[in-house]
Amino acid sequence: MKVAGIMSGTSLDGIDVAIVDIVPRAATLEVTTIATYTQAYTDDVRAALLSVSNSDTHTRAIARLHFLLPQLYAEAFFECCRAASLDPVEVALIGCHGQTIYHEGAPADVLGRKVASTLQIGDGSVLAELTATKVVSDFRPRDIAAGGQGAPLVPYVDWLLFRHKKKGRALVNIGGIANVTLLAPNCQLSQVLAFDTGPGNLLIDQLAAHFSGGAERCDFDGKMGRAGIVNPALLAVLLQDDFYHRPPPKSAGREQYGEELVGRLIRTGLSGEDLVATVTRLTAVTIAEAICACVEQTGAIAEVIASGGGVHNPFLMQCLREELPEKLRLTTTARHGVDPDFKEAVAFAVLAYETCLGRASSVPSATGACHPVVLGKVSY
Repeated sequence: MKVAGIMSGTSLDGIDVAIVDIVPRAATLEVTTIATYTQAYTDDVRAALLSVSNSDTHTRAIARLHFLLPQLYAEAFFECCRAASLDPVEVALIGCHGQTIYHEGAPADVLGRKVASTLQIGDGSVLAELTATKVVSDFRPRDIAAGGQGAPLVPYVDWLLFRHKKKGRALVNIGGIANVTLLAPNCQLSQVLAFDTGPGNLLIDQLAAHFSGGAERCDFDGKMGRAGIVNPALLAVLLQDDFYHRPPPKSAGREQYGEELVGRLIRTGLSGEDLVATVTRLTAVTIAEAICACVEQTGAIAEVIASGGGVHNPFLMQCLREELPEKLRLTTTARHGVDPDFKEAVAFAVLAYETCLGRASSVPSATGACHPVVLGKVSY
């Protein structure tokens, strides 16, 4: 079956589409990527999404974007098909994550009750109508309803595609937020450990945009970070955050690493280069420490396999290599047949496939839910 996955992440850089062919093989799935496409958000769309992300806003703005995004997703889907000379009718299903504008996986006090919540906009019914294709969307709420944090959801696919009979592996995705999936040798799904480690590119991107006057959306090629000097005192303060010392399950988002923290960083008076160097090291340290802290639970890890936009930042990858134990091999998913830029889009295609078969694909050991659930809502 040909399935499309559509992903737009916390970095708010654009829309990734991956079209895969899924073939059942015994107790697993064979997943082959046949087309990929990225459509960058325009400056005005990105600004509009930022204005409703963990901020005071108007319901009108959220509702309008909720219906605008499916138009952009549909355009990206059709462009992906066109570029691959693929007839859209050959794609039987679309899995669309939507755009997260708020995520609070840990319960908060709300009107006298404890409530965990998440909100991804980009209506699945609108996308189904525009593409004339069945759509699975809104993947996170059912896991939260079952007592989980609604994140991370990719570990099921990590386990499916990357587990090894003899080698322990850590899958690290460095998007806006960084997350890790730890796979012990020949592990069962119930043994998978996964969680958000903290910032990925989010702090780096925001600081690069601020100090470039908006000319840059990221630290291109790691040049800004490499030109700076890590501030040990600031790094030590940042590492005191309780999030890094909290045991999983745990999830993070722009709520922790958005404008408020960036404003505090800017007010330190450090240069842009030094700040970017420091938060780049923060990302590397928190990923490495998260992996090392879990070795007792997962067994020996022989290989760290990275994906996401962070793999294109050579300074960040250098920092990560320096922070990881020497014995750990650092590679990317490209060595295993999955484009690092599209791993999450591939994942949501697979999750949508499982949902349409009525199969649970959440991982309670990763999210903290009391039982596995079938993820998402189906729009015909």
